[in-house]
Amino acid sequence: MESLYLIGIAVLALFALVLTVILFNFFGLWLRARIANAPVSLGKMIGMRLRKVPVGLIVDNRITAVKAGLDVRSDPLEAHYLAGGDVSHVVLALIAADKAGITLDFNRACAIDLATKGTGKTVLEAVRTSINPKVIDAPSPNMGRTTIDGVAQDGIGVKVKARVTVRSHLDRFVGGATEETIIARVGEGIVSAIGSAHSYKEVLENPDRISKTVLAKGLDSNTAFEILSIDIADVDVGDNIGAKLQTEQAEADKRVAQAKGSLSNRKCAQRRRRCERKWWKPNRSFPRRWQTHFARAILE
Repeated sequence: MESLYLIGIAVLALFALVLTVILFNFFGLWLRARIANAPVSLGKMIGMRLRKVPVGLIVDNRITAVKAGLDVRSDPLEAHYLAGGDVSHVVLALIAADKAGITLDFNRACAIDLATKGTGKTVLEAVRTSINPKVIDAPSPNMGRTTIDGVAQDGIGVKVKARVTVRSHLDRFVGGATEETIIARVGEGIVSAIGSAHSYKEVLENPDRISKTVLAKGLDSNTAFEILSIDIADVDVGDNIGAKLQTEQAEADKRVAQAKGSLSNRKCAQRRRRCERKWWKPNRSFPRRWQTHFARAILE
């Protein structure tokens, strides 16, 4: 009986020790969540610890969401963390979208967060861009070019700088084309609009014609953004491409003509030499230079 008594005491002591460790590690988080009306059970906290999930991160983000009026459970937050997502950015993005009146559910926010992982962008940035549109320079300074160059129908080059105002389209953000596609499409549209102008003067006099023409083409289809406006920031006159091409063509024609003339002269000289060898034999009584002179006179 005494041994059973000692075993019982040991079990109770071990249970008390485990309970003390649990309370020491999780009681503060449990109490904080309970007071914030965003309760998370001690059992779930222990499960998170066993799954190597930061309990404080999950609990604090649930409290933040609940205090902002969003009922986000701890299980979806834990699942998103295990998937490699950023729980804090997702919660903040949901709060920002809710305050701005933008429809964004938890699953789509998680999908955007995972899609932007490793790109230097975040779901929070996507929501902020949807609320406050951003301006993109076309062409981008990272491309190594400062202007978009086109040629009007009169052969005069035109150099254009544009600024594109875009807003994130959250429904198309996953799988949609990025800013680079927007810049490329806008550049192509500007070059096409310049090429359709009869004279470079039309472009200088009415630069908004380019922006209206490009904007009407729906360049934001299948992209993660919605184009709000395209503004022509600067227009400069470039080189006379038509005259330059004509000059180069004339120079090429001149070289061809010179080559043909040189070939003709060589052929004539060869014919003279063949004629001299065929009809005239060396003759001491008839000097060689007279023979050659006489042969040339006949050929000419």
